[in-house]
Amino acid sequence: MPRILLTHSEAMFRGYYGDAALAALQAVGTVVRNPHADRPLATAELIALARDCRIIVSDRQTPGEAAVFGQLPDLAAFVRCAVDIRNIDVAAASAAGVLVTRASPGFVPAVSEWILGAMVALARRLPEAVAEYRAGRQPPAEMGVQLAGATAGVIGYGAIGRHVVGILKAIGMRVLVTDPHVAVPPEAGTEQVALPDLLTRADFVICLAVATEATENLIDAAALARMKPTAFLVNASRGNLIDETALHAVLGDGRIAGAALDVGRAADQMPSPALARLPNVIATPHIGGLTPEAVQHQAMETTRQVAAIAQGEAPPGAVNAEAAHRLQRLRQ
Repeated sequence: MPRILLTHSEAMFRGYYGDAALAALQAVGTVVRNPHADRPLATAELIALARDCRIIVSDRQTPGEAAVFGQLPDLAAFVRCAVDIRNIDVAAASAAGVLVTRASPGFVPAVSEWILGAMVALARRLPEAVAEYRAGRQPPAEMGVQLAGATAGVIGYGAIGRHVVGILKAIGMRVLVTDPHVAVPPEAGTEQVALPDLLTRADFVICLAVATEATENLIDAAALARMKPTAFLVNASRGNLIDETALHAVLGDGRIAGAALDVGRAADQMPSPALARLPNVIATPHIGGLTPEAVQHQAMETTRQVAAIAQGEAPPGAVNAEAAHRLQRLRQ
């Protein structure tokens, strides 16, 4: 049976993996655990713990640096228990013959629900009213913004984008979509437009684009200047999409009405504190996909991937199967 390193700290294990998935891993091989209670492994620690391991199952915080693949000659696979693999050096893994896998997005319903809740909270100023009541004060009865009849602009028509569009249409919103890589079908009931047009027209701008070099600071000062002063910005994708200095400026000056952020450029993709403390910002600590159903989906998917890898097979979710020649050792 292969030795398997599970990199999750105890805190990450409780929140993002769980006993059922651990038991499934243990049915495939001998599992080595991260000994730390609340922090990821440094690369040197990762290498030391994985010295005799054939498979690493990695949380999203633990990077797969080139040294990992260069200094672990017995390693056959690096399995990421998340969709995001940007901190894995896939080129170095491929050069060493190590398979890299990722999980599929089982968090689509959870993140979509967070987006809808954030939009309602922004539109009706729910956090402000709750804070006043908890402080023992009577909040004013302020006029809110109705979502039905308003225009939502969805940036990115991937799995979450498609799910969100269905929800927004169902509650009576007009929906604009921009995605240069996808043709939105007419039956979706949306209007596909260029990004500048979407920014100008939308009452709610929802960022769901994939974070790449091409989308770095996609929402910059020029983009924010196109938005209505009554419009809200919602980001449930990655902090890399937004120029945070520019966003701080327009929020501080009231040039847009507010923002809801579940991600940012702080550690572990958290919202940046400077933005989170602004009075017209709703910030949450990267919890959009944090539901038992979403976590279980990804954790159990890694166990199925590991079971296939232990047989020398490249499972669904593999990103470099053609280069993973070390799998041959497991087949033998």
